[in-house]
Amino acid sequence: MSFLRRRSGQPAGPDFDVLAMDPGDWPGDFGAAMMAGPDGSCQGIFLRYDLFGGRGPAMFIGNLPENSPARDTGDAVPFEVRQLLAALENNEPVDFVSAEDFPVLLGDDLLIVKKVKVSEERVFCSQFGRSDGVQVTIASWDRPISDDLYQLLKPLPADMFQQG
Repeated sequence: MSFLRRRSGQPAGPDFDVLAMDPGDWPGDFGAAMMAGPDGSCQGIFLRYDLFGGRGPAMFIGNLPENSPARDTGDAVPFEVRQLLAALENNEPVDFVSAEDFPVLLGDDLLIVKKVKVSEERVFCSQFGRSDGVQVTIASWDRPISDDLYQLLKPLPADMFQQG
């Protein structure tokens, strides 16, 4: 993911907590990358969850602030879906098919999740917005995203992703 390298000489990182599955709860390999703007500001945090044994990526979770250019892909295919397919070295074209809102109960709270369907049938994707304007996208390869996954998401502190 060379495009995610910082281009500024100043340390940068998110100014928001990152909602994701704790790396300690994932039974495989984990990686994180930051998309930096020209001024060094954080335009998104992407977390890659890989399977053990070098079997490749299983899931990407992105946290994109309101003004991130990655939120506007132009074709409605989420940025995280494209990154998942690139990591899998899948160069087949992928198109947006549909999106539908679903309610997910989180304790006593109701979360409205948009399930995004794309032409690559082995990709599962969901998105939801946070109260601070950050958009969270989960893209999964060959595994449907169950309501149980949302229960595992927790805020990871911004300083965990600081560069410097």
